[in-house]
Amino acid sequence: MTSPASPADAFEGMALDHIRFFVEDTAVQQEIFAGRYGIPALTAAETDETSSIALGAGDIRLVLTRPLVEDHPGTAHLDRHGHGVGDIALRVRDARAAHERAVRGGARSVSPPVERDGIVTAAVMGFGDVIHTLVQRPDDADPGALPGFTPIPGAPAKAPAASETGLLAVDHFAVCLEAGGLAETVRFYEEALGFSVIFTERIVVGEQAMDSKVVQSASGALTLTLLEPDLSRRPGQIDAFLKNHGGPGVQHIAFTAGSIIESVAAVQGRGQEFLTTPASYYRLLEGRIALARYTVPRLQELNVLVDEDHDGQLFQIFSRSTHPRATLFFEIIERLGARTFGSGNIKALYEAVEAQRAKDGSAGA
Repeated sequence: MTSPASPADAFEGMALDHIRFFVEDTAVQQEIFAGRYGIPALTAAETDETSSIALGAGDIRLVLTRPLVEDHPGTAHLDRHGHGVGDIALRVRDARAAHERAVRGGARSVSPPVERDGIVTAAVMGFGDVIHTLVQRPDDADPGALPGFTPIPGAPAKAPAASETGLLAVDHFAVCLEAGGLAETVRFYEEALGFSVIFTERIVVGEQAMDSKVVQSASGALTLTLLEPDLSRRPGQIDAFLKNHGGPGVQHIAFTAGSIIESVAAVQGRGQEFLTTPASYYRLLEGRIALARYTVPRLQELNVLVDEDHDGQLFQIFSRSTHPRATLFFEIIERLGARTFGSGNIKALYEAVEAQRAKDGSAGA
């Protein structure tokens, strides 16, 4: 077992452990993650209250949980939001110390520390109704081991080094908050979980606007992009997410890739659609950035965006949502030194989503 940590350094080395999705049908969602993104199923767990499947590749760990009883929190989540992220679990050295420190910093406890199968877990509320489970494992334990989960017959014995499509880890989460909730949420992550603000951005596109602050754990291993709409402007995609989702939640999850070109081509070949980017973006690209990798025609062919900061460049693309409410979607990102998120690409994402919304609206008219 790892050595106990004091509350003062409870968040040292904290990282993303796994993401739990509440789902109506585990098989359907498993097909999306395994079939399209190439993240295999590894273990499963059945209880009187839930049926779950855990998937993993590289440092990506996903848990798909279907609630079986009405009074399970996942049932309320599905009723309010449809399927989506209900838990962003955090790996810590000492779950008891981390829980104590978080509560002392203002977090509301969801469940006190408990040990099962040698793994200690506790949980606190995060944003909206998304929780953070704190997970502590013995030093020699499988990094994906979870209490009550057993291997699926025929599945890989452990998570492969990368997904079949070349995905390696989770780069960040984008979180939509209600207007007026940004400052309070930032303060919560700073005071309760030891995060720091690393980037601030105001995005204005036509008559729409949103504000964003990026918070990161002290270890740098977990990043949340927090977004709120400007209600003095015309409603846009953040307002639409909040309405369709039924409140704050995870808008998208970004997966890192060793080669975004190879990963996007592979995921696209498995049936996943991505948002398109106007041709004008690529016509202007050569005059804006000297590409460190890839060519403009290849980026345009796959609709991949590129931006840079003083540390390097980043490439990214956003999937078209397959959610019935058109809320949750995914991003693939490759960083060549860049540490920020590229204001040009944030604006391009906003414009691309707005264009897709307009197209979908016209098609349904």
